[in-house]
Amino acid sequence: MNADIHSLVGAYALDALDDLERAAFDRHLRECEPCRIEADELRETAGRLAADSWSAPPPALRDDVLAAVAGTRQLGPAAEQRAAKPPRRLRWVAAAAVVLAAVGAGTVVYAIQDQRVRRERVLAAILTAPDVIWHEEALLGGGRVRVATSASRDAGVILLNAAKAPEAGKVYQLWTIRGGVPASAGALGEGQAVSTQVVEELPTASAVGVTVERAPAATTPTAPLEAQVTLG
Repeated sequence: MNADIHSLVGAYALDALDDLERAAFDRHLRECEPCRIEADELRETAGRLAADSWSAPPPALRDDVLAAVAGTRQLGPAAEQRAAKPPRRLRWVAAAAVVLAAVGAGTVVYAIQDQRVRRERVLAAILTAPDVIWHEEALLGGGRVRVATSASRDAGVILLNAAKAPEAGKVYQLWTIRGGVPASAGALGEGQAVSTQVVEELPTASAVGVTVERAPAATTPTAPLEAQVTLG
């Protein structure tokens, strides 16, 4: 089983895998709690695409802590020498500083979570769109690439599931083709063989291609196509 099978969680939650892939991912879920949690979250997301129940840390908390710190009188050297331990007010400010740091860290975590949730919403919207169209081709080295497009969403999803990762120093790269001209749609990391990529304006492309390029990526294809999926 590929180490990057985790990236199939979105397709799994939205029933975008075939029977063999689903069976393999079912086995993976028995051993991977994070994927089980994310699959449940994505199913919930798909059921409430229009909802906006995710909440950020309240801005007022940060403002209150900053105001408390700014309003605290600083102790001079003599007072520091007399004190056996920090005065209560100073201890409170120190605690407030810790809270402020935690709020800042929480905001970063929230931003990452929010980005992931937004991506999952887009993925769910495409794969559950009433006009979604599926296309599929086999990869030369084993495995396959599946492409879902939705004209109403003006976007698509490329699901790559290769039998194995390229040799060291090389990566799979995805391409959209318009008028015979390829444009990069993203590259996998080294050692990766599985990917779920959301691509805007994909329905306007005539094809999707997959090549193996030198890491980290190429600006134009330099190797023969491992697969080409014709759209439309």
